[in-house]
Amino acid sequence: MTTVDSTLNAALLIEGAMAVALVDYDSGMSLGQAGSGIDLDVAAAGNTDVVRAKLRTMQALNLQEGIEDILITLSTQIHLIRLIQSQSGKGLFLYLVLDKGRANLAMARRQLLNLERELEI
Repeated sequence: MTTVDSTLNAALLIEGAMAVALVDYDSGMSLGQAGSGIDLDVAAAGNTDVVRAKLRTMQALNLQEGIEDILITLSTQIHLIRLIQSQSGKGLFLYLVLDKGRANLAMARRQLLNLERELEI
């Protein structure tokens, strides 16, 4: 098991990683962050809205599944939102910003999954 700070620092080692945050989607507040190139406080609040909207849509569609991750691709960046699946991490997500030109999306998703599984809240 790893701490929040060590998880965030390890996420920055993912190829192409620019910034990362652990976010509480009940409050929209960042519980920890690392990296640069983006205002992570603004991103935490904005991506909280994305997660909440998707959860509402799933409820309206009566989908009885959980969200693993949400992917947003921009011209030069990939934004990956990984919802924490552990009981102690309910209501939290990892938010990872990748440089699209340097990142391997499949590898980044796998590495973020591994970090999420090891995270101790």
